[in-house]
Amino acid sequence: MVCDLHMHSVFSDGSVWPDIRIQEAKKDGLDVIATTEHIEYQPWKADIPNPDRNRSYEYHSNFAKGSNVMVINGSEITRDMPPGHANAIFINDANKLITKDPIDAYLEARKQDAFIFWNHPYWASQSPDASVPLSEMHKKLIDEGLIEGIEIVNDTTFSNEALQIALDYNLTILGTSDIHGIVDWQYRIPSGGHRPVTLVFCREKTKTSLKRALQKGQTVVWFKKKLIGKEDFLIPLVNSSLKVNSAKYFTNTTVAHVTISNSSDAPFTLRNQSKYDFYNLTDLVMIPAHGEVNIDVRTIEKLRKFELQFEILSALTAPNTHPVVNLIVRPKQ
Repeated sequence: MVCDLHMHSVFSDGSVWPDIRIQEAKKDGLDVIATTEHIEYQPWKADIPNPDRNRSYEYHSNFAKGSNVMVINGSEITRDMPPGHANAIFINDANKLITKDPIDAYLEARKQDAFIFWNHPYWASQSPDASVPLSEMHKKLIDEGLIEGIEIVNDTTFSNEALQIALDYNLTILGTSDIHGIVDWQYRIPSGGHRPVTLVFCREKTKTSLKRALQKGQTVVWFKKKLIGKEDFLIPLVNSSLKVNSAKYFTNTTVAHVTISNSSDAPFTLRNQSKYDFYNLTDLVMIPAHGEVNIDVRTIEKLRKFELQFEILSALTAPNTHPVVNLIVRPKQ
């Protein structure tokens, strides 16, 4: 499911009414959004009093009726660092997260069986050098299951350090828009851009299945036309997207004309890692979203089967680490 699990409306510090968020989600083809208004930060309260912190969820849910957009009740625990900001989603009552001690808010979220993740841990407003200030408090929250995921992407920003922490501590990898204004303006969607989202691999389109998949870390992030995730989930996604459509040797040559298609929304940039050179391309191969590419492969001798190996430069499985995939080619005889 395509999910954006961090956003704001006029019920905290956003600029739009909830119906706009639902319209944007439908237009962008999202399956799930989470309403994550700030618990502590309410700059519009003089004009929009908000005594019931569940109202944003109620409004979003009402506007989503009759659509395919699933709305999850959530809140953003908004504190100084540490612990900083965190989203608790799948909550029952946001009002109970209003506490003096930030840890009590995490404990209440856990009591409500929420999924809790650390928001923009490298945010320059709380970490001036944009590093992730992983403190003993954070480690304790992780150990006690009070932090289960981490944003490696927030809005237009990405952190290699946050990605490494996700891998080191087995946290779920998340990417969110954290949108406050208009999605189309922020991400230039009419010009070909897209909001950052989390792809969650779950068995059913239900809240129960979604929560289970998040808890198991079954995610890949889609950010600036790049895929970021753990190998166990990213490589199968790439393998399911790329397919050898056809292959045939040119007459009286040992050059195989191979067509590879891409069924996904992600354009792929590949670097040849095979033992074969190409006749019509350099080692860099571009495959557009829902498109295909023709590669003329010099196999030196005619083969019934050979393997092409590519490093996926438009994907990350760890900091500065690109996944490698193999495609089996069987030329038509």
